[in-house]
Amino acid sequence: MAMLHSYSVDLSWTGAGAQGTTTYTSYGRDHVLTSGDKPPLAGTSDPGFRGDPARWSPEDLLVASLSQCHMLWLLHLAATAGVVVVGYEDAASGTMRIESAGHGQFVEVVLRPRVVVTGAAAKDGTAVTDATLDDLHHRAHEHCFIARSVNFPVRVEPAPLRIAG
Repeated sequence: MAMLHSYSVDLSWTGAGAQGTTTYTSYGRDHVLTSGDKPPLAGTSDPGFRGDPARWSPEDLLVASLSQCHMLWLLHLAATAGVVVVGYEDAASGTMRIESAGHGQFVEVVLRPRVVVTGAAAKDGTAVTDATLDDLHHRAHEHCFIARSVNFPVRVEPAPLRIAG
Protein backbone atom coordinates (compact mmCIF):
# COMPACT_ATOMS: atom_id res chain seq x y z
CA MET A 1 0.00 0.00 0.00
CA ALA A 2 1.31 3.46 -0.89
CA MET A 3 2.21 5.91 1.87
CA LEU A 4 0.94 9.46 1.59
CA HIS A 5 3.01 12.44 2.74
CA SER A 6 1.50 15.89 3.15
CA TYR A 7 3.21 19.26 2.91
CA SER A 8 1.91 22.59 4.14
CA VAL A 9 3.24 26.03 3.33
CA ASP A 10 1.81 29.35 4.42
CA LEU A 11 2.14 32.30 2.06
CA SER A 12 1.72 35.93 3.10
CA TRP A 13 1.78 38.66 0.47
CA THR A 14 3.79 41.66 1.70
CA GLY A 15 3.72 43.80 -1.44
CA ALA A 16 0.33 45.53 -1.25
CA GLY A 17 1.81 48.95 -0.47
CA ALA A 18 -0.62 51.87 -0.19
CA GLN A 19 -2.59 51.14 -3.37
CA GLY A 20 -2.79 47.36 -3.63
CA THR A 21 -3.59 46.09 -7.10
CA THR A 22 -4.96 49.39 -8.39
CA THR A 23 -2.78 48.88 -11.49
CA TYR A 24 -0.28 46.28 -12.69
CA THR A 25 2.60 48.50 -11.57
CA SER A 26 1.09 49.70 -8.27
CA TYR A 27 1.82 46.59 -6.20
CA GLY A 28 4.88 44.63 -5.20
CA ARG A 29 5.34 40.94 -5.85
CA ASP A 30 7.09 40.29 -2.53
CA HIS A 31 5.77 37.62 -0.22
CA VAL A 32 6.99 35.38 2.59
CA LEU A 33 6.72 31.60 2.71
CA THR A 34 6.69 29.80 6.04
CA SER A 35 6.26 26.21 7.12
CA GLY A 36 6.31 25.17 10.74
CA ASP A 37 9.50 26.16 12.53
CA LYS A 38 11.54 26.55 9.32
CA PRO A 39 13.11 29.94 8.59
CA PRO A 40 10.91 32.22 6.47
CA LEU A 41 11.71 32.28 2.77
CA ALA A 42 11.56 35.64 0.99
CA GLY A 43 9.73 35.18 -2.30
CA THR A 44 8.82 37.32 -5.28
CA SER A 45 8.11 36.95 -8.99
CA ASP A 46 10.75 36.53 -11.65
CA PRO A 47 12.54 39.87 -12.24
CA GLY A 48 11.09 39.84 -15.76
CA PHE A 49 7.68 40.17 -14.13
CA ARG A 50 8.55 43.02 -11.76
CA GLY A 51 10.08 40.82 -9.05
CA ASP A 52 12.96 41.59 -6.72
CA PRO A 53 16.10 39.80 -7.99
CA ALA A 54 17.33 39.43 -4.38
CA ARG A 55 14.39 37.13 -3.51
CA TRP A 56 13.47 33.59 -4.59
CA SER A 57 10.95 33.21 -7.42
CA PRO A 58 8.71 30.17 -7.94
CA GLU A 59 10.82 29.36 -10.98
CA ASP A 60 14.04 29.43 -8.90
CA LEU A 61 12.41 27.19 -6.33
CA LEU A 62 11.26 24.66 -8.94
CA VAL A 63 14.79 24.31 -10.34
CA ALA A 64 16.19 24.17 -6.79
CA SER A 65 13.70 21.44 -5.83
CA LEU A 66 14.79 19.26 -8.73
CA SER A 67 18.46 19.79 -7.86
CA GLN A 68 17.91 19.04 -4.16
CA CYS A 69 15.83 15.94 -4.82
CA HIS A 70 18.45 14.48 -7.19
CA MET A 71 21.26 15.15 -4.72
CA LEU A 72 19.41 13.59 -1.80
CA TRP A 73 18.64 10.44 -3.77
CA LEU A 74 22.19 10.18 -5.08
CA LEU A 75 23.62 10.47 -1.55
CA HIS A 76 21.22 7.78 -0.33
CA LEU A 77 22.07 5.42 -3.17
CA ALA A 78 25.81 6.08 -2.81
CA ALA A 79 25.69 5.26 0.90
CA THR A 80 23.80 2.05 0.17
CA ALA A 81 26.37 1.11 -2.51
CA GLY A 82 29.33 1.84 -0.22
CA VAL A 83 30.49 4.81 -2.30
CA VAL A 84 31.69 7.52 0.10
CA VAL A 85 30.70 10.93 -1.25
CA VAL A 86 32.41 13.86 0.49
CA GLY A 87 31.46 16.67 -1.89
CA TYR A 88 28.48 17.51 -4.08
CA GLU A 89 27.70 20.63 -6.06
CA ASP A 90 25.24 21.31 -8.84
CA ALA A 91 24.93 24.12 -11.37
CA ALA A 92 21.29 23.51 -12.27
CA SER A 93 19.44 25.60 -14.83
CA GLY A 94 15.93 25.72 -16.20
CA THR A 95 14.42 27.06 -19.39
CA MET A 96 10.91 28.47 -19.47
CA ARG A 97 9.07 29.49 -22.62
CA ILE A 98 6.57 32.35 -22.42
CA GLU A 99 3.88 32.46 -25.11
CA SER A 100 2.62 35.67 -26.72
CA ALA A 101 -0.56 35.52 -24.61
CA GLY A 102 1.61 35.66 -21.47
CA HIS A 103 1.26 32.11 -20.25
CA GLY A 104 4.18 29.71 -20.34
CA GLN A 105 5.82 26.60 -19.06
CA PHE A 106 9.18 25.06 -18.38
CA VAL A 107 10.58 23.21 -21.35
CA GLU A 108 13.53 21.60 -19.52
CA VAL A 109 15.77 21.63 -16.49
CA VAL A 110 19.40 20.54 -16.68
CA LEU A 111 21.25 19.32 -13.60
CA ARG A 112 25.05 19.45 -13.72
CA PRO A 113 26.19 17.64 -10.57
CA ARG A 114 29.85 17.48 -9.53
CA VAL A 115 30.54 14.63 -7.11
CA VAL A 116 33.68 14.11 -5.03
CA VAL A 117 34.36 10.68 -3.48
CA THR A 118 36.98 9.68 -0.91
CA GLY A 119 38.74 7.05 -2.98
CA ALA A 120 38.80 5.06 -6.18
CA ALA A 121 37.11 2.09 -4.49
CA ALA A 122 33.82 1.51 -2.71
CA LYS A 123 33.76 0.00 0.79
CA ASP A 124 33.55 -3.50 -0.73
CA GLY A 125 36.69 -2.89 -2.81
CA THR A 126 34.99 -2.48 -6.20
CA ALA A 127 36.28 0.37 -8.34
CA VAL A 128 34.39 3.67 -8.31
CA THR A 129 34.42 5.00 -11.86
CA ASP A 130 32.49 7.46 -13.97
CA ALA A 131 30.28 4.51 -14.95
CA THR A 132 29.57 3.86 -11.25
CA LEU A 133 28.48 7.46 -10.78
CA ASP A 134 26.50 7.44 -14.03
CA ASP A 135 24.54 4.47 -12.68
CA LEU A 136 23.95 6.24 -9.36
CA HIS A 137 22.79 9.39 -11.19
CA HIS A 138 20.47 7.34 -13.41
CA ARG A 139 18.93 5.58 -10.42
CA ALA A 140 18.66 8.85 -8.46
CA HIS A 141 16.82 10.41 -11.39
CA GLU A 142 14.43 7.46 -11.55
CA HIS A 143 13.66 7.82 -7.83
CA CYS A 144 13.43 11.62 -7.55
CA PHE A 145 9.87 12.45 -6.52
CA ILE A 146 10.03 15.93 -8.01
CA ALA A 147 11.45 14.86 -11.40
CA ARG A 148 8.77 12.16 -11.59
CA SER A 149 6.11 14.83 -11.00
CA VAL A 150 6.93 17.35 -13.73
CA ASN A 151 5.81 17.24 -17.36
CA PHE A 152 9.06 18.44 -18.96
CA PRO A 153 12.46 16.78 -19.41
CA VAL A 154 14.95 16.89 -16.56
CA ARG A 155 18.39 16.11 -17.96
CA VAL A 156 21.36 15.09 -15.82
CA GLU A 157 24.79 16.01 -17.17
CA PRO A 158 27.26 14.94 -14.46
CA ALA A 159 30.84 16.15 -14.42
CA PRO A 160 33.56 13.48 -14.45
CA LEU A 161 34.27 11.77 -11.15
CA ARG A 162 36.57 13.63 -8.75
CA ILE A 163 38.51 11.90 -6.01
CA ALA A 164 39.26 13.85 -2.81
CA GLY A 165 42.84 14.67 -1.96
